[in-house]
Amino acid sequence: MAPVARRVGKTLGRPRVCGATLELFSLIVDDYDAAVGFFTDTLGFDLVEDRPSTTTDGRSKRWVVVRPPDGGPCLLLARADGPQQASAVGRQFAGRVGLFLRVRDVDDVLRRLERAGCELVRPPRVEPYGRVAVFDDPWGNLWDLLGDVA
Repeated sequence: MAPVARRVGKTLGRPRVCGATLELFSLIVDDYDAAVGFFTDTLGFDLVEDRPSTTTDGRSKRWVVVRPPDGGPCLLLARADGPQQASAVGRQFAGRVGLFLRVRDVDDVLRRLERAGCELVRPPRVEPYGRVAVFDDPWGNLWDLLGDVA
């Protein structure tokens, strides 16, 4: 069965939700401080929040939020809590690229990723939407690193 073509910006008859934006989403990690270091030092994200919090059953945790410097949705860095979540660290996207980061200078970011010990899974190539390389982060999540067409 052929995929149905959809028009960008159309809701296909469904009512629109006024003012809805994707604000943040969770990324499960095994260590808060290592994750903050990777996102702020290696990728240049801003640390938006890092404060004590509690789980729904009253145990202590941290509320840690980072954001790309040019804006966009934030990442909630959620430390794995229990064996089920621990088994999902680095596998949240079932082996697919699940995170897409557009940058001004792909080569500079690739150098920083190499220094941080990240594996380059697919070298840079040119696509109609720009240069793209695939890397895995320290937890094993796959990312598309996107830049402008060279």
